[in-house]
Amino acid sequence: MIYSIIIPTYNEEEYLPVLLESIKEQDFDDYEVIVADANSTDRTREIAEEYGCIVVDGGLPGVGRNNGAKVAKGEYLLFLDSDLQLTEDYLRDVLYEFQIENVGIAITQMKPLSNKVQDKIFHDFANYFMISVEKIKPHGAGCYGIIAKRELHEKCGGFDESLTFGEDTDYIERLAKEERFKVLRNAKIGVSTRRLEEEGITTLIQQYGKSTVNDFLGRRTEASDLNYNFGHGHEKLTTTKLSRLEREVERINSVKETYDNSIQKINSTRSRFKVKKIRGRKVVFYCVCGEGMGHAIRTGVIVDKIQDDYDVYLFSSDRAYEYLNSKFDNVYKIGGFNTVYINNKVNNLRTLSNALKRNPTNMKVGYEKLYKKARELRPDVIVTDFEIYATVVSKLLNIPLISLDNIHMMTQTKIDYPKNHYAEMIKAKGVVKTYVVKPKVHILTSFFYPKIRPGKNAVLYPPIIREDILKLEPTEGEHVVVYQTSRESVKLVERLKSLKDEKFIVYGFNKNEVDENLTYKEFNEDVFYDDLASSKAVICNGGFTFITEAICLKKPIYSVPAIGNFEQTLNGFYVQKLGYGEYHEVMSAERVKEFLTRLPKYSERLKKVKKTNNDGIVRELKYRIEKYSR
Repeated sequence: MIYSIIIPTYNEEEYLPVLLESIKEQDFDDYEVIVADANSTDRTREIAEEYGCIVVDGGLPGVGRNNGAKVAKGEYLLFLDSDLQLTEDYLRDVLYEFQIENVGIAITQMKPLSNKVQDKIFHDFANYFMISVEKIKPHGAGCYGIIAKRELHEKCGGFDESLTFGEDTDYIERLAKEERFKVLRNAKIGVSTRRLEEEGITTLIQQYGKSTVNDFLGRRTEASDLNYNFGHGHEKLTTTKLSRLEREVERINSVKETYDNSIQKINSTRSRFKVKKIRGRKVVFYCVCGEGMGHAIRTGVIVDKIQDDYDVYLFSSDRAYEYLNSKFDNVYKIGGFNTVYINNKVNNLRTLSNALKRNPTNMKVGYEKLYKKARELRPDVIVTDFEIYATVVSKLLNIPLISLDNIHMMTQTKIDYPKNHYAEMIKAKGVVKTYVVKPKVHILTSFFYPKIRPGKNAVLYPPIIREDILKLEPTEGEHVVVYQTSRESVKLVERLKSLKDEKFIVYGFNKNEVDENLTYKEFNEDVFYDDLASSKAVICNGGFTFITEAICLKKPIYSVPAIGNFEQTLNGFYVQKLGYGEYHEVMSAERVKEFLTRLPKYSERLKKVKKTNNDGIVRELKYRIEKYSR
């Protein structure tokens, strides 16, 4: 589990549902919510239970947070106050920045749940202050999204329960001595302005100003020093306080204007330096494995999103080259290797034999062309989707290498897999490690989300889906789509003829014909999309791209991975583990028949899969290109 979200409460029936609903609406579901309640007299506990939260006894905020952490199972602890509201993609944005920045503890910036100018100014100023002192003295302006590694929390003893005020800043300071701290830049959390409304901006500035000064002087502040109580309930704004509020807003406006002017000057200076650069746009080499269509389809989606920002040059072989060359300029054909299948089983001897025969040509056409182009165009980075020559050229010419694929899930994450495939797993890992060697980062894309292995520089995103698939509105027809990419699979498909009452539309054999209840179709994107969107289920091997598109369209899956192909086995295994369908070693007509009787169960599970888009992984790639460009 990734997150344990811990929320201390006391009589929060008004605000807690807003926070819990915003958590529920996140495009991310690998979390648990723990509510630590301090004996509320209203419906707080009942509301938490209705939302499926784990409820434990709380107390003061520090006590509640510690009690929640004691039962937490997540790798990361996310501490939230009960009157917050998560912004869109908050959990995903926090996780990816936390991981790529390699920190042990972090906080998020604040976004007021108010349209008042003074509220926005106050919170902007607070954000600016936290960022400005993060390297001098780690500081937290309230528990507005503190995220920490669970092991670090336990190592440092959690929150100091003896403190009645500032326990969050004390916590951040102690953990920051052990591991790096950062104010996250991308994710902002919605913050209630109830304390501003109840106490006024002057009181808050005095409270937090005094506590902050004390922090910098090494003193601790008591709640009694500031007239602060857990649960609030202070007096309302008076006319005098309103007058003070206006003066404080004017003062903060002046500070913010000075800050904005400084930022404008910095940006202006940066722009003058950029003009002096010899070339305005960065050059990106994108190298793509030519086997199958999955790598090419994924690359097509990504390149379409980044080509307006960078000069992109594509290198691939076989069908992937043909596909990419039909869509983009600057596509170059290089050599590649293909796995040989006989009777839907990987033939290692034939694969090796063919590779040896083709290697001299591959070296000349592949490596040499890529190398010469790199010498000529001097790319800023090389992105590889499991293409073997990218690593060689990267090392020879000292060009930063970024890996983006799904295959490295087996080397970078703690995967689960069928234990009888252990030998295949070891062999597959060995091969994968030789294809891409020591990139700057592994950007992983997957429909299952295991933990990243300790010490690995990797980030994980949902599958890359073609825009045309994302736009489809699925319906449930009477046919089953069969997708096989190996010619050796024809005998498997013919077994479906015995299911006379079922209709199968078959892709992957490059022919148009009808054979009893099997309708073969040549691949045409528009027709294929319609057939897939209107199917009641799909039958496929373990190919990643087709499986992820079927999951996106909520189609139950019967997966028959190619024997000996561990990547396909892994995908099929997780299809079954997640309840999206079934994984079988062989295609049996009887098993397919039984599978079709269980479609309602799989459809119900697939309904819970949240729809994603490609924006996150595109942002990640752009961030990495900018970060590693030489």
